[in-house]
Amino acid sequence: MADPQQENKLENFAWLRAAVLGANDGIVSTSSLILGVAASHAQHSSILISGIAGAVSGALSMAVGEYVSVQSQADSEAAALKSEHAKIRANPKDEHQELADIYIQRGIESGLAAQVARQLMEHDALGAHARDELGITGTFSAKPLLAASSSLASFAAGASVPLLEALLVPEDALLPVVAVGSLILLMILGAAAARTGGANVLRGSLRVGLWSSIAMGISAGVGVLLGGLA
Repeated sequence: MADPQQENKLENFAWLRAAVLGANDGIVSTSSLILGVAASHAQHSSILISGIAGAVSGALSMAVGEYVSVQSQADSEAAALKSEHAKIRANPKDEHQELADIYIQRGIESGLAAQVARQLMEHDALGAHARDELGITGTFSAKPLLAASSSLASFAAGASVPLLEALLVPEDALLPVVAVGSLILLMILGAAAARTGGANVLRGSLRVGLWSSIAMGISAGVGVLLGGLA
């Protein structure tokens, strides 16, 4: 059966991971856009306008995509709970045995498993089946609005870094400052995410740095190419 403390740890890790990923997306996409536009020799005002537009559209896109995805999950969970509730009302004995079998498979002795299943079903039959058969708990149930707002906020927070760099840094130093500054922050976030997940910190940091630098380099290259053709 579920351990509340373990569930809380997993929930915190899941939300931290989502926040880090959202911030990473905001930094990579916005800095890549700024670098691409700057490399095309666009005016500083055009660079800022492009960066702000990219940050806003990216944050909204993240929020909408996350909402739709998690709402679909919520709809699936609601349908599964409705179906399970109908089964419990129609065949309580079969559902009791099904729950007991789950506990037996987890290593509980059959007599004790039957007793536990009976007591849990007397207390909250649907809750017991939702948790132990369907894997749906209050901690991990889908929360579309929370997921959407968290994605929007984390993306916007990440995107604000290259935007501030582009706003405050002189035009002739914009490319190196945005590239290096964004990469340093991305590697710090990669290290933090790896440390939280118990992975190798150096490897996690270098992985994020490598792929982010490739994305920025390609974007800058496209900007140079298009700027030369203009």
